[in-house]
Amino acid sequence: MKTDLVKNAAGRLVPVTVNGEPAVPYQGIGKYKPQKNKHAPRIATCADYPSDGNKLVPGLKEALVRAGIRNGMTVSTHHHFRDGDLVANQLFDAIHELGIKDIRWVPSASFPCHGYLIKYLEDGTIHHIEGSMNGPLGKFASEGKMRGTGVLRSHGGRYQAIQDGELKIDIAVIGAPAADPFGNANGLSGPSACGLLGFALADSQYADRVIVVTDNLVPFPCIPWQIQGNYVDYVVEVEHIGIPEKIVSGTTRITKSPDRLYLAELTARFCDVTGIIRDGFSFQSGAGGTSLAVGEYFRQIMKERGIKARFARGGSNKYLVSMLEEGLVDYILDGQTFDLEGVRSMAENPRHVWTSPFTSYNYHGKGNFAGMVDVVILGATEIDLEFNANVVSHSDGYLLHGIGGWQNCLFSKTVILPVPLFRDRVPVIRDRVTTLCGPGEMIDVVVTERGIAINPLRKDLLDKVKGTDLPIRTIAELKEEAEAVCGVPETSGVGDRVIAVVKWVDGTVLDSVWQVRT
Repeated sequence: MKTDLVKNAAGRLVPVTVNGEPAVPYQGIGKYKPQKNKHAPRIATCADYPSDGNKLVPGLKEALVRAGIRNGMTVSTHHHFRDGDLVANQLFDAIHELGIKDIRWVPSASFPCHGYLIKYLEDGTIHHIEGSMNGPLGKFASEGKMRGTGVLRSHGGRYQAIQDGELKIDIAVIGAPAADPFGNANGLSGPSACGLLGFALADSQYADRVIVVTDNLVPFPCIPWQIQGNYVDYVVEVEHIGIPEKIVSGTTRITKSPDRLYLAELTARFCDVTGIIRDGFSFQSGAGGTSLAVGEYFRQIMKERGIKARFARGGSNKYLVSMLEEGLVDYILDGQTFDLEGVRSMAENPRHVWTSPFTSYNYHGKGNFAGMVDVVILGATEIDLEFNANVVSHSDGYLLHGIGGWQNCLFSKTVILPVPLFRDRVPVIRDRVTTLCGPGEMIDVVVTERGIAINPLRKDLLDKVKGTDLPIRTIAELKEEAEAVCGVPETSGVGDRVIAVVKWVDGTVLDSVWQVRT
C-alpha cells in the first residue's frame, strides 16, 4: 500500500503517515520544538496490589492475561541480553498461545537470535517492529514481507518517543538478571548478568503495565535497584532469561588487522595534533575492534603526557575498565556493558556509573550528556560527499544494523568516523548515501587508510592541521581514489514501497527505507 510522500529538509522523500499515524518530516537540526506535555501512564493505586509486596505470578502467560493483553497492543522488550536474549522469544510464544494478533513490538534493539520471531510476523501475531532490525529480521523487512512499516529510532529517540507519547507502550516486559518479588531489579548478578538495564528505564516508567521476568529471584530488597518495583505490576520467575556466553563476552579484542590498526593510530594522532587529547578531556568510542584500538592509542598518549580524562562515555569493556582502574579516567558513564570486566567493575566501583538514555541522549530533556563529550569515535556503512552518513543499511539497501546511540553521539563536540575506504571492493564514500541516518553538518572528520577528510564547516580543525604531517585530503579525493581501485558502484535496486522510516532524535522522519528488489 502506497502512502503520500513529501520532501523533508534533508531533501529526502518521507511518508506523511506511518502505520496510519501522522508523521512530522525532518525540519533541520534544532528546528522542531513540540509544544505539549510529557506522556503519563494511567494512575495506579496501592489498593490494587498485594499489601505484602509479593507480585509473583505463576508464569508469563498468566502475567500477560492479568495485564490485559489483547489484539493490536504495543509490547516492548529491551536488548541488554544482546544475541543471548531468550525473553522476547518466550514472550511471543506465550502471546501466540493466547491467540493474540497484530502486536506492535518495540524492542530497544533486536539481534539475530530474534530471527525466531519471523514465524510470528508471518502468522500475524506481530504486525510490525519499531526498533532496530538486525540480521534475519532486517532481511525479512527489507524484502517487503512485514505488513506494517518499521520505525528505526536511536536509543535517545526511543526514550523521547515513549516520554512524548509518540510511542505508547501497553505492556513492557523487562528481563532482569536479579529481581525480588516486589519487582526491584538489576543486571549486576545472577547467571544472566548483563550489567545494566538502562534501556528499559523508559518502559518501566511510562508503560501502562510492567512485567519483570527473572531467572534469579532474590529476597526483598534487590539492591541496588536499577528498575524500581514501584513501577512494576507483575514478577515472573523462569528457568532461563539469557544465554550467558552470548550476553557478554570475556574475549572482547582489539583488531589485529594492519589496516584497521592504522586507522586507529591515525585517528588518535589526529586527536593529539588538534589538541583534543588534553588534561580533563572526555571521549566515547564503541566496542568494535577498531574503536577499541583507538582507545588503546589514547591510553598510550595519555600515559606519555601524564594526561587524565575526566570521564569516558561507555559501552564499557575491559580496556575502558583498566583505564579507570589505572587512574587515567575519573569516571565511566556507562550506557551498556559489553564484557564481563564491565559487569564486575559496574558492581564494584562507584566511579563506574550506570546511565540511561534519559541522562545521556534524550533530546527532549533539559539537556543531556552527549554535547559534553569532547570527541566521539563512531562507525558508518556509507558516507557521501556532503558528509551525510548511513549506519542501518549497506549499498544493497538491506537493513543490517540498528541506529543505537549513534545519532545521539553526533551532538558531541567532535565526531570522527574511522572507516575503510572500501569493503569487499565496494567504496564506502558515495555520491549519496542509501539511507540517511546522520546529517553531514553533524559529522566533522572521516578517517580512512588513504587519508583524512575534514568537514569544511570545521575551519578550526582545518587550521590546526596546517603544516602537520597528517595526510589531509578532501572527501571528493578519497571517493575518486576508492573508485579508481574498485570502480563506480551500481546504485541499489530498490522498489517504490517504503518498508521502514528512520526517525531523527526529535521524532521527525529523516529518511525512508525502501523495499529491496529480489
